Amino acid sequence: MTTIADFTADLPGGKQANLADKLGKVLLVVNTASKCGFTPQYDGLEALHKQYGAQGFEVLAFPCNQFGGQEPGDAQQIDEFCKVNFGLSFPLMAKVEVNGAGAPPLYDWLKSEAPGLMGTKSIKWNFTKFLIGRDGQVVRRYAPNDTPASIAKDIEKLL
Repeated sequence: MTTIADFTADLPGGKQANLADKLGKVLLVVNTASKCGFTPQYDGLEALHKQYGAQGFEVLAFPCNQFGGQEPGDAQQIDEFCKVNFGLSFPLMAKVEVNGAGAPPLYDWLKSEAPGLMGTKSIKWNFTKFLIGRDGQVVRRYAPNDTPASIAKDIEKLL
């Protein structure tokens, strides 16, 4: 059975994170953008990170420029924007494509494990979220308009 542990994620600067290191944690995987109407959700993601981080929760944020060109910056610009405007203390992964041939295997797996409305696999917009349990399995997919605060009760159940 495939789990989050079977994947890696690119980090800014070209290194890779082995996601097997995340097994045993509750994860929220999110495709983000700095110039989107949902960008203020960074505040909520940071609040979740601070509230539950010590209990084994982690946010994995993947900047993505596929939707309306709303993440045009490079890794350094994105990181600086997030720290200055939202005080982010959780790490940002390298910019990715979440749909199409350029999507990393992680995102292909997430979409197949938790399809969207009416079984659609593609991600429709920025700030689509996937909740992963401590066992590395996808628990649920959340739409962009589902706020981080609205996911807190589901995170608490898994912690």
